[in-house]
Amino acid sequence: MNRKILTALVALALTGTTLSASALGKCRTGNFQSWLQDIKRQAAAQGISRRTINSALGGLRYDPDVVRRDNAQSVFSQTFLQFAGRMVSGYRLKIGRKKLRKHARTFAAIKRRYGVPGEVITAFWGLETDFGAFLGKSRTLRSLATLAYDCRRSERFHKELFAALKIIDRGDLTAREMHGPWAGELGQLQFLPSHYLNYGVDMDGDGRVDLLNSAPDALASAAKYMKALGWKAGQPWLQEVRTPRSLPWDQADVHIQHSRAQWAKWGVRRANGQPLRADSLPASLILPMGKDGPAFLAYPNFLKVYLEWNHSLTYSLTAGYFATRLAGAGKVHPGRGARGLDYAGRKQLQRILTRRGYDVGKIDGILGSKSRNAIREMQKKYGFAADGYPTPELLARLRR
Repeated sequence: MNRKILTALVALALTGTTLSASALGKCRTGNFQSWLQDIKRQAAAQGISRRTINSALGGLRYDPDVVRRDNAQSVFSQTFLQFAGRMVSGYRLKIGRKKLRKHARTFAAIKRRYGVPGEVITAFWGLETDFGAFLGKSRTLRSLATLAYDCRRSERFHKELFAALKIIDRGDLTAREMHGPWAGELGQLQFLPSHYLNYGVDMDGDGRVDLLNSAPDALASAAKYMKALGWKAGQPWLQEVRTPRSLPWDQADVHIQHSRAQWAKWGVRRANGQPLRADSLPASLILPMGKDGPAFLAYPNFLKVYLEWNHSLTYSLTAGYFATRLAGAGKVHPGRGARGLDYAGRKQLQRILTRRGYDVGKIDGILGSKSRNAIREMQKKYGFAADGYPTPELLARLRR
């Protein structure tokens, strides 16, 4: 949305001015307070109690800072080695191992019930909230209502707002207890309210699902959600590997899978240089920094669960790598010295690709699947290894 239009809409909402339907779009009807009255009617129609509606929605105000932060946010633009090096620190590894020992009985019960290893859950726990230390201080209902009122993702946050009201109605939390990050997530594993409502587990047996204050509830709920996404017990999720200097590089993609036997045939080996197990287990080869950077085989548990938990490949790889470290794997190998582009270079590359007719999505310096597919095509055209990772050499060739 144009920033001037957004500023005007915020000002009108705060002053109580009513806008026409054409000016507001389908997601809003009038100013924020009149819109909120309609939300109250919809909540009552869904069976949410009047007591919950009054306690949760009474006195809510629009928060322009939430919209400002939502507009300004960017996904991960650091390289994998930069981000993983910062997030999977020695401190986090030390605390993560302590948490695994402290909650060993809980993790054992969770694994029996859902099949998810404690290391996988603990890695997410550490990345999301530093093991419950930083839950966020924003008023969740105010954030959700603001984002539901805003036109860009209104339908999604309507759903989350009503889910939050149902959590209160169920007796799990009070409106006052609902606090978290500015975007409306809740608890030690940062669940959306709909996930909290649908996958929350009362693991400690106190009669309510409390994902903010009860570590057992939060950990079991994460496992239940992962199982619902398709987690297969006893199967790996991510494995660091070494690649040969010659490989069908265009096959290295999260959307392409081959058997582990085929990757072994192409010369991919375990991180310690030993041969891969040559079986039929499917896997994708992921090269987050191209053919000369770190390399991982990603198995169905990663492709189905991690990438659904968070769509950022950098974040998901970091979470999966963190879990492998907790399970005993060594520190990631940096590869053969990948040479990538800085933020300005990536944006310039996207602009050139756009001028050449490629759809790279938003020109933001962040290389999603559209950008990488376009890069792969250019690499093939100019005789570079088609690994989807931009290099200074490719940018120089495109400039010419």
